[in-house]
Amino acid sequence: MASFLARVYVSLKPTVNDPQGLTIADGLRSLGFSEVEGVRAGKYIEIRLTAATADEARQRVDAMCDRLLANPIIETSRFEVEEVTPAPAR
Repeated sequence: MASFLARVYVSLKPTVNDPQGLTIADGLRSLGFSEVEGVRAGKYIEIRLTAATADEARQRVDAMCDRLLANPIIETSRFEVEEVTPAPAR
């Protein structure tokens, strides 16, 4: 089994209102960043997992996104998976 690191990005669909993004944009503008036209807030999640192959790791992370990490009604998710050296035992 190999070790993999998945970087998962979850964001609201473009048609969903993003009050957190609006608040961040307003805050940035009030700090003098007048060039800010808009902000969309989201989540970033790192997952370490083991799998026999990179393809299997991608399939497992895709299932994690579908079942828990993203609400498919209002959010989209994308991810990257890379093989890494195993984390040291604690």
